[in-house]
Amino acid sequence: MSNLNICLFPMEIRWEDKKLNFSRLEAACREIHPDTDLLILPETFSTGFPSGVNKEHVRAMAERNTEKTVDFLKYLAYKHNIAIAGSFIANSGGSLYNRAFFIEPSGEETFADKRHLFTMAGEHECFSRGHERMAVRYRGWNIAMVVCYDIRFPAWCRNVGNEYDLLIAVANWPQVRVDAWNQLLRARAIENEAYVAGVNCVGEDLHGIVYDGSSLALDFKGKDIGVRPAPQADAAPAGGDSSQHAPGYIYASLSKEKLDRFREKFPAWRDADDFRLL
Repeated sequence: MSNLNICLFPMEIRWEDKKLNFSRLEAACREIHPDTDLLILPETFSTGFPSGVNKEHVRAMAERNTEKTVDFLKYLAYKHNIAIAGSFIANSGGSLYNRAFFIEPSGEETFADKRHLFTMAGEHECFSRGHERMAVRYRGWNIAMVVCYDIRFPAWCRNVGNEYDLLIAVANWPQVRVDAWNQLLRARAIENEAYVAGVNCVGEDLHGIVYDGSSLALDFKGKDIGVRPAPQADAAPAGGDSSQHAPGYIYASLSKEKLDRFREKFPAWRDADDFRLL
């Protein structure tokens, strides 16, 4: 069984500037290690999280699945032979969603909408919530994905019967609460006996809220397995045009053999409570 090589990109987002954010993503796809199978971006990578603005303001940033953002992701995935995961602001039938995406090199696409909307920032006033958690089969791995606030809710993340091997969480998680983010990621890895990749963004939003890019690649015991290459002295963030220096890429090689062996040796998943979400 081959390993899955992932790259976490704690991207510096310029709020409401799709052109610059696309440029930064394109530069990252050229820079990352050529053996990468999966590149993971933060939540709402192209616009930043639209807190404290009205619905029509958000609607102006939204796109259908067939428009520029997804087309651009498909182009990059094909060109660089990688899958790309993250979220964007979507418009479906007039309703707005914080939509997770998983785009494969073949052009195959999978979408799922954020279930738990962050009421403290008024997300529920703009977006409709999703009802299905993302499930993807990619290069022999079963992958689930949640968006930001979803990670606080263990029932939504529960790995029933080892249905996933890797849980992806993408976020715009403010620096002031980042300790909670780090602990929640570890908890989800340990309780679900699965790899977890959590990717946060860098930047400052339109209300002065700071995001520090804290991101983790964790194994099934909650151990940080991310490799962070030392940045070059003159390195600038992907895409340039910034006075800030974003955290570098984080790499991890995930072993299905080690995961399966651990699940056999310590099968806590067999004793899990049987339940279903309403």
